[in-house]
Amino acid sequence: MDLLAVYERLLGHFKIKDCWWPHETTFEIMVGALLTQNTAWGNVEKAIKNLKTEGILNIKSLSKTNRKKLEEAIRPSGFYKQKAGYLSEFSRYLYTKYEGDLNVFFNRNACIIRQELLLCRGIGKETADSMLLYAGNKLVFVIDAYTKRICIRLELTDLLDYDELQSFFQDNLRKDLFLYKQFHALIVELGKKFCKRIPLCEDCPLKIKCKQQGIREKLKKGESREL
Repeated sequence: MDLLAVYERLLGHFKIKDCWWPHETTFEIMVGALLTQNTAWGNVEKAIKNLKTEGILNIKSLSKTNRKKLEEAIRPSGFYKQKAGYLSEFSRYLYTKYEGDLNVFFNRNACIIRQELLLCRGIGKETADSMLLYAGNKLVFVIDAYTKRICIRLELTDLLDYDELQSFFQDNLRKDLFLYKQFHALIVELGKKFCKRIPLCEDCPLKIKCKQQGIREKLKKGESREL
């Protein structure tokens, strides 16, 4: 089963028609990408709502906001003290170097922006690529834990290193921004609803091609003791 076949089967099942990442501004996407580390998206939405209520969900305000106030606002996202530090530093960086102008920030080569993002405290590869794809509209496929899990269970590839797996997706998909965004959204939906750590295979749209489902079927028949 190739990547495009996976995409089409997931699209037929979930019928996601948009690019998934809810936002009102480009900066909101970037904040969400940072806050969603190690937490559920519902918690991020609560934190973002608090930032909006306080009137500080913009680069200038976050670069100057009192640390305790910021910590309290983003408390629902978890690890709020750590994330408050990341947000403050990142906002100050954008405000100081780019005067808060994200058009200037993103109007460059994606590789250069990525290298710069990775130098910022609290921003790893997945977070940087989420910012690039959804906020910067750059052709960069986001790799997350769901992506790795699905690749293992479907035996799509043996590559699990972040950069190698990203290249696998980018080399085997057409260069289409909407496709990248939508495919990632579909993978997230599959991971949240079916392909969990303990999978719910029965109604999964990919179960006929999944190694995990095959193992579970053998278990039912008493042919294997391993999951």
